[in-house]
Amino acid sequence: MPLTLQQVPELVFGEGALSRAGERLQAMGVKRPFIVAVPYVRNHAERLHPDAHIDVSTQNEPTDGHLERLLEAARAAQPDAVVGIGGGSALDVAKLVAALSNSTQTLDQAWGIGNLAGRNLPLFCIPTTSGTGSEVSPNSILLDEKSQSKKAVISPHLVPDAVFIDPALTITVPAPVTAATGLDALTHCIEAYANHFAHPLVDTWALDGIRHIAGHLVTAVGQPDNMEARTHLSLGSLYGGLCLGPVNTAAVHALAYPLGSRHHIAHGHSIALLLPHVLRFNIPAAPERYAAIALALGAERQANDEATALAGINLLWRLIGETGLEMRLSALRIPESEIPLLAAEGLAVTRLMRNNVRPIAQPEAEQIYRAAFDGRWESEL
Repeated sequence: MPLTLQQVPELVFGEGALSRAGERLQAMGVKRPFIVAVPYVRNHAERLHPDAHIDVSTQNEPTDGHLERLLEAARAAQPDAVVGIGGGSALDVAKLVAALSNSTQTLDQAWGIGNLAGRNLPLFCIPTTSGTGSEVSPNSILLDEKSQSKKAVISPHLVPDAVFIDPALTITVPAPVTAATGLDALTHCIEAYANHFAHPLVDTWALDGIRHIAGHLVTAVGQPDNMEARTHLSLGSLYGGLCLGPVNTAAVHALAYPLGSRHHIAHGHSIALLLPHVLRFNIPAAPERYAAIALALGAERQANDEATALAGINLLWRLIGETGLEMRLSALRIPESEIPLLAAEGLAVTRLMRNNVRPIAQPEAEQIYRAAFDGRWESEL
């Protein structure tokens, strides 16, 4: 099928990239940038421009109400550029601030694919975690407070004008966040490669991203100041983000969304809880694809594709365990009685479910959730 690649015009990667962002703002003649930042990088945000309006965003899961408050602040500041510096949540809202703060279009009108009218303000994104890939994707995900469900604005207008990826900014990220965001990035790559709309152009990014993340995530969690591991995670996260626009994710992300919207479990952790179970369910539909994923994860080739694929998911299960993340929904106080509702809400995310290589209906979704509820790992679901 034809594939459209919507690329960032300018991308700087490596130690010292942050200083290049400030230089670029000055070179563009920006006078009043509006910076959306997370609290722990405010000092970095202050270095970007002497006359910046800095709004510190403290919400891990951004909502439409949170965005509206930022839009009000941005309209009052009348900026001539917008910068997002932080994790995926900060970047997602910064992208929408750049698009909507001087527009007559409302968020309700922009929800969905291709509905955003445009963006007039220059947009820079600077990630401080290795996970969401939001800095290079056309996606912004927010929690709609009325429906208590996650919704997306997907548009080429949300692809930033410039991105600055500095692995040094990720050193202070706590171990659980490093683990969760790293597994989110890994899942972007896995779900893009084993996807109903997989494409050879994206396959290269996906497999290389899996190698970078799987080979260095545990080291980055245990040795937070290991720059080699941090650089590999940043690169793998970038590759995962590049996969999101042209191919996107599938059932793991769809089924994980209700855990974030209803129970405020961090997005990456929600992904990790369901990842091995969904992949095990999917193997029969694309054994050769999951075998390639297994080899990229570091597994040994087995007698056939199915066995190789399963060896890879067994390895993935152990890798997640080594990061220290809790892998039982029951331990997170998710009521077992809620499983049918969670499954139904996940299945309703049709823009992602349609990408899954194997159809999932309500009974199968509940089965996957029950495996995650117990933290049970078996060779078969």
